[in-house]
Amino acid sequence: MQINVFKKVPGDAVLVCVIKEDGNVHLHPFFVLLNAGDKEYFNAALNSFSRSGECARVLMLPSGRMVLLLGAVPKAKFTNRKAILAARRVIVVSRKEKFKKIAVALDDFRARGTPQEAGLLAAMQFEIANFEFVKYKTPPKEGWIFVEDITLFSKLQSATLTRAVQEGKIIGEEINATRVLSNTPGGDMTPSHLAEAAVEAGKRAGFKVSVLDEKEIAKLKMGGVLGVAKGSSEKPRFIVMEYLKGKKGEAPTVLVGKGVTFDTGGLNLKPEQGIYEMHMDMSGGAAVIHTIAALARIKAKKNVIGIIPAVENMPSGSSYRPGDVLTTMSGKTIEVMNTDAEGRIILADALEYAKRFSPKLVVDIATLTGAAVVALGQRATALFSTSAQTEKAFRAAGEATGDFVWPLPLWEEYEDDVRGTFGDVSNTGKNRYGGAINGAVFLRQFIRNADGKDAYPWVHLDISPRMTTIEGEFLAKGAAGASVALLVKFLREF
Repeated sequence: MQINVFKKVPGDAVLVCVIKEDGNVHLHPFFVLLNAGDKEYFNAALNSFSRSGECARVLMLPSGRMVLLLGAVPKAKFTNRKAILAARRVIVVSRKEKFKKIAVALDDFRARGTPQEAGLLAAMQFEIANFEFVKYKTPPKEGWIFVEDITLFSKLQSATLTRAVQEGKIIGEEINATRVLSNTPGGDMTPSHLAEAAVEAGKRAGFKVSVLDEKEIAKLKMGGVLGVAKGSSEKPRFIVMEYLKGKKGEAPTVLVGKGVTFDTGGLNLKPEQGIYEMHMDMSGGAAVIHTIAALARIKAKKNVIGIIPAVENMPSGSSYRPGDVLTTMSGKTIEVMNTDAEGRIILADALEYAKRFSPKLVVDIATLTGAAVVALGQRATALFSTSAQTEKAFRAAGEATGDFVWPLPLWEEYEDDVRGTFGDVSNTGKNRYGGAINGAVFLRQFIRNADGKDAYPWVHLDISPRMTTIEGEFLAKGAAGASVALLVKFLREF
């Protein structure tokens, strides 16, 4: 899809107007573009539309120009969150009406901030709303209907606005690439295929990728990764990505993504209702790949490392068992109480591996617990942080991008719940309560040095609530691409 900023609007583009006012409707930016006859018709239709309470209406002006009117909340209540939904609705309704070339006004999506911020956000939302996973579907005779060309109308023309819009488009494209990986069925998205996807992304965007095989993982004594992978014929991979375009010698931020390419639950087999969509249990890993790709494509001057432990969790005669004790790369042991709590086990090795980069911050991204969904519903990622300042920055980044997060505690009292009986730590809590917190507290045991102090500042994002899209978001069914926009925003400013 093409998105360009212009002062003029092509004659063959459908004008899409987001109407934010009630009662006495102010003149829309597109009004000045019309001839006298069209203006009279447009103004009457606009007032009628505002009073009717309709959500959408298509007009044919006397000149033959097509116009799509979309209703929104009153201007005083038009928040950043409403702007995000409005931008997505523009695409969803345009696709429904089979409009391939449209024009929109930048002012329609400016709830706060600068024109550049509004342009970036709108372009990103246009891209992710114009996505549908059709790789495995037979195309209809008329082909798939997507918006192909958007003119973003703005009287303010500047290189910074144009660049912001293009950056928003790039970020949206990488969110969609994340969704493609996550939506791909488990039979086609194994640990080796996930590694290949990382290599391809590195070649395309311009960052270094190294892939460790099972023998190299064993040399590093990653008992967590090897233990979880034992039950599958698909061998594990450990993916390391390096994007070092920041200040020379500056400590990097390390992103750690959970890469369980299919999670059956292992010997603690998931029930029928829980096993569907478990090919998306590598969504954290996919997000890490394409966050780094987005940073590389927009030429962010940052030092970022990406780490993905990639495994398949399967039941078989060789599977790891409840009651097993696994020795991790750090030397700490994990008592396996439930083989379906496997994500934290492989992340334990990855968090230890991250120490070798002497990072200024480590952020792990994982579809870790169903308990996070119970706690927050499906509208926000669960956020855990060892720094109140970092937590605040993540929340602000979430509000700015629509990739919302909400904090949960990491109090030391919770550590009693993950203390092992026959190993150092247990991979489940002592009861069924506080599961999202137990998962985070478990992971925190592996960011510590031998002296018990944290080796680095740390953030844990449990993206289980945002693994898939939900009704009312104006996004295609399937993977949501959670945390890519959040991380790009945060990392650019951190």
